[in-house]
Amino acid sequence: MADVTPQPHRNAPEFSVGELSNAIRRALEDGFGHIRLRGEVSGYRGPHSSGHCYFSLKDDKAKIDAVVWKGNWSRLKVKPEEGMEVIVTGKVSCFPGSSKYQIVIEALEPAGAGALMALLEERKRKFAAEGLFEESRKKPLPFLPRVVGIVTSPTGAVIRDMLHGFTERFPAHVVIWPVPVQGEGSAAKVAAAVRGFNAMGPGGPIPRPDVIIVARGGGSLEDLWGFNEEVVVRAVAQSAIPLISAVGHETDWTLIDLVADARAPTPTKAAEWAVPKFSELMADVADCRQRLRIASRRMLEAARTHLKAAARGLPRPEDLTALARQQFDAVDQRLARALLANTRAHTMRQAKVAGRLTPQLLSHLVERRDRRLVDSFARARSALTRIAGERRMRFERIGGRMRVEALANRLDQKRRGLEAQAKLLSSYSYQGVLARGFAIVRDETGVMVRRAASLNLASRVEMEFADGKAVAEVKHVPPGPDEDARSRPAAAAGRKKDGGPPQGSLF
Repeated sequence: MADVTPQPHRNAPEFSVGELSNAIRRALEDGFGHIRLRGEVSGYRGPHSSGHCYFSLKDDKAKIDAVVWKGNWSRLKVKPEEGMEVIVTGKVSCFPGSSKYQIVIEALEPAGAGALMALLEERKRKFAAEGLFEESRKKPLPFLPRVVGIVTSPTGAVIRDMLHGFTERFPAHVVIWPVPVQGEGSAAKVAAAVRGFNAMGPGGPIPRPDVIIVARGGGSLEDLWGFNEEVVVRAVAQSAIPLISAVGHETDWTLIDLVADARAPTPTKAAEWAVPKFSELMADVADCRQRLRIASRRMLEAARTHLKAAARGLPRPEDLTALARQQFDAVDQRLARALLANTRAHTMRQAKVAGRLTPQLLSHLVERRDRRLVDSFARARSALTRIAGERRMRFERIGGRMRVEALANRLDQKRRGLEAQAKLLSSYSYQGVLARGFAIVRDETGVMVRRAASLNLASRVEMEFADGKAVAEVKHVPPGPDEDARSRPAAAAGRKKDGGPPQGSLF
């Protein structure tokens, strides 16, 4: 017989895995709500590529996963670091994909001032190891800056005190970069202001500062924490413009105080360090002017005394030139005597030479030159005769060695070429034309006649034939091209009738 005893679990509702996970998440979120949790950061690797940040919080008894969504990460005043003890505010939830519960962090702060100091000391050791606090890398402040850049809040008492200090000491051109000096995002804006001043170029619409002052009034460690952030420290360390840190009161200190080129105890003191005091400058200038005047007077007096002492030791000008004047007079006397002696010597030489210059001497000299020329001509002629004979003998020896047949052939070729040139010359000559029965007619002036129309009646012409010349008289001149052509048939009839030469012939 079958067992029909009812089982209570058979009537329990049936859940899916997802429904159960969501129910557990709602129970956790509704049961705890927003809580504050204290623990040590573990497994921190920085933000994920998605922008979310994942790590764990632990103590000596338990461990819980933690997540900071991307939207909350940028609003955190203090970023978590490995091993840092923090107090977080958030909601307890779970991740259904892995059945793990976690806390979603919305706010994070160090667990007390001791934790902040420990974090501050750790950052200080880190930057010191990088050499950011070395004195050798710090730049000297300009003596008299023309433009002063101030990074601070434009509404606090700090900027008024600083501007009052500039007015009292030395009026300067001040450029203020307004930034929040406390709270969320203040560190990034202070760093951007420092980099912005450095990015300004000379000659721009806003003048580039010669010195930068980062200023803030006093406050607690939490209030000044923005000036301990790494982004501010590195911006100050990379500044090419000298920078003065004036954050807090004299007892307060931040990390930018250690990396800045100078640390002023108060913002007002920073203004005094940035520019000198005008009255002190004027007093220094007056003191230097007085000292320069006294020193110049003393130097002139010493130079005057030294000059007088040196002048007493110098000889008189007439004593310096006396010896040279005496030497000049002596040379002048010797020069006059030497000129007279030289003139007499040349006169005697001329007289001696003039006695020897007679016509007979010149005749003998000409005869001697003539004989020398004749002898030279005879020697030259004999030398030429000897050289010609030697050359003739040498030519005959060379000619004997030449082949006779080759010489005959070459002469025959030259002869044929010469005959061809002679025939060509004869064919081009006008005598050959005359030999073929032509004649050349010249007028009385000897000019060649080319046209019959150029002759006049009864003028005499000369005709040249191949065997001689003859003289004729012009009886008839043929009509020109403009005359009436009707006379031409009559002339032709006359030639046929008489049988002789036509009228107007030269014969």
